Amino acid sequence: MSTNQKDKNNSINVIIPENISVDITDNQLIVTGQLGTLKKDFTTIRAYLKKVDDQINIKSFGTKKKELAMLKTVKSLITNLFSGVTEGFTYKLKLVYSHFPMTVRVENNNVYVDNFIGGKFPRIAKIVGESTVTPKDDDIIVSGLSIENVSQTAANIESCTKIKNKDLRVFLDGVYIYEKGKGQN
Repeated sequence: MSTNQKDKNNSINVIIPENISVDITDNQLIVTGQLGTLKKDFTTIRAYLKKVDDQINIKSFGTKKKELAMLKTVKSLITNLFSGVTEGFTYKLKLVYSHFPMTVRVENNNVYVDNFIGGKFPRIAKIVGESTVTPKDDDIIVSGLSIENVSQTAANIESCTKIKNKDLRVFLDGVYIYEKGKGQN
């Protein structure tokens, strides 16, 4: 064996916590916990998922650096699913304005930010997945089971109030994420 060759382990295990049931069919993972059920499709990721006793075995297709790096990504995605069905995720956003007071309302699958910088028309942000958006005074609370849906919804709300073509040091109005965490409020 030459010094350039390394024995690389191309599999990793994730322990399934108690009170969580896992079902794997055709690289689609269904996780059920006390708060609900999440489903994640891993068919586009170059890795095999297999349930062995109280663990999930993740095996990569090869031993290249990129394929081995994918193992930890898949592990992180699975642990986020476990956290979602047991605790949930919450993002908090703050309304910041200096002169024109903004108001926020939620209708259907959209969040409407009215009177942004005195604008005539509302700014609209889309709610992704099963996320819930609750406006409270100058705060907006986004919560849900999937961290991907919650974070994307918060990012949509933040980006709909982005100010363009002005000096951002002067025009500080907007909606900004100030807290990210686990647990539902």
